[in-house]
Amino acid sequence: MDAISSSFHASFPRLNRTTPSGVTFPTITNIRLEWAHDQAQPATHSRTTTTTTTGLTRATQSPSPRPPSTEPIIGKRAEAPHPPLEKAARPLRQPYKVASPSSLHVTLCNALDDLISNFIDRHPLGSSFNPKDVLAGNYAPIGELPPTKGTVEGRLPSCLEGVYIRNGPNPQFIPKAAYHLFDGDGMLHAIQISGGQATFCSRFIRTYKFTKEEEAGLPIYPNFFALAGFAGFMRLAVFMLTPDGDVETVGRWDFGRELRMGMTAHPKVDPVTGEVFAFRYGPIPPFLNYFRIGVDGTKQPDIPIFSFRQPSFVHDMAITERYAIFPDIQIVMKPLAMFTGMGPPMGCEARKVPRVGIIPRYASDESEMKWIEVPGFNFVHSVNAWDENGGEEVVLVAANVVPVEHMLERMDLLHCCLEMVRINLREGKVVGRRALSRRNLEWGVINPKFLGRKSRYAFMAIRDPMSKVSGIVKLDFDRACGEDCVVATRSFGEKCFAGEPFFVGKEEGGDEDDGYLLTYTHNEGSGESSFVVMDAKSSTLDIVASVRLPQRVPYGFHGLFVSQTDLQKQKNWK
Repeated sequence: MDAISSSFHASFPRLNRTTPSGVTFPTITNIRLEWAHDQAQPATHSRTTTTTTTGLTRATQSPSPRPPSTEPIIGKRAEAPHPPLEKAARPLRQPYKVASPSSLHVTLCNALDDLISNFIDRHPLGSSFNPKDVLAGNYAPIGELPPTKGTVEGRLPSCLEGVYIRNGPNPQFIPKAAYHLFDGDGMLHAIQISGGQATFCSRFIRTYKFTKEEEAGLPIYPNFFALAGFAGFMRLAVFMLTPDGDVETVGRWDFGRELRMGMTAHPKVDPVTGEVFAFRYGPIPPFLNYFRIGVDGTKQPDIPIFSFRQPSFVHDMAITERYAIFPDIQIVMKPLAMFTGMGPPMGCEARKVPRVGIIPRYASDESEMKWIEVPGFNFVHSVNAWDENGGEEVVLVAANVVPVEHMLERMDLLHCCLEMVRINLREGKVVGRRALSRRNLEWGVINPKFLGRKSRYAFMAIRDPMSKVSGIVKLDFDRACGEDCVVATRSFGEKCFAGEPFFVGKEEGGDEDDGYLLTYTHNEGSGESSFVVMDAKSSTLDIVASVRLPQRVPYGFHGLFVSQTDLQKQKNWK
């Protein structure tokens, strides 16, 4: 499951800028990195450590909170040189600050919260919504860490010069009421690789919600997913990567006020044309809107999909060279309950037959949208899709979630079955459907150069147990006629778990699987976290290099890699 679309739902101060030309967009999360090239290179930093709190404590206020800036970001950023880290590091935000005795408003709010939680709202919370369960173990939040050197073991490949960055929920405060993993404030964990060395940092996403709650010293906004179930508050966040490997929140990007409501956490970037294809959904008609962004960074008008008959959970999409593909699954929104608080805001509609919607990529309206029923096919994340037979057929590979009725409340009971579905558009029906593995597999990635094109390989996380990633597998779609397409497996050992893999191809090109897999791991026995690099072409996904990280990395969601070359392409954006 992916929570970046809810972790980042709060609005940023609006950026008063025109849409830039030559903007490049990541394919997994709605963030963009800028290389702050005008800043002076920092001196070598000594190892910096911070004290982090992992226990569940009540939300309180710091004796001297750092007031957030309320000034909008307008025009160019300041050209001041970047001094060494020891002198320039901004105050670190640590979770669960100790309240000042003089904080009367915090005391009153906590007292009111206790009254509501203990005497008024006494409905028991399920394990998927109880903060004590959801934020236990390595899901517990951490504080920020400035750029700090990691210990490299092995040799980091030269094609990894750049930055790997992964998101996670990491709430600033622990709520007493219902909380879902998708409700966190959001934190980015970035590792910059340069000259065979690695620098790691963890930073909160400083949304408007985050800064206001930081100022107040306690949570003051509702948890939208747990209480409202609406992930459509997503905004495109812009971040800056500094030369020393730090990540700074710049603000919200709205394409010159063209992005008014929000967008998916999974836009698709065509590797050949450079165009971006995306959508937004919500509880108000039209429930689904499709749009694309040109290579010059200009957002095209929304295409409302009125044939999307009811508000349903649409987290991801897929593209081919000709089409855009959308799921219409059995998890539906309940707008009345959402806005009144009377009953669960989302639920499973057992009688609904899941559908797959296919529309030409460059359609100007929905007149050519085709909906094909695919019984029992409820996918949250797609792996890839492509055209065959001159565009008459579409092949879709995605993880089908079963039983779907447990998707929101009992995620520990879910099983994700990777399936390949073949749809004939002329006949308007499914002409082939096959499970590719019996294992519980999710969070699939491919070589990005093959997105929307026929691909042979995929790399997926083993969700065993469902809430964690015990290993990574490699699948060969050419074996789809057999019982299982898994051709390589990497297990991280007892009490060691990882996250979603990300594929980075070698600079020289080569075969489709000629590259490396990146992910963070955490050893629950030793408490150490690492960044690992696996050889994607090897028969056992051999670990060729790793970096021992200076701070624990909580389990999170999606990540991406931005090469040094791509960072340099964006250096002129201000």
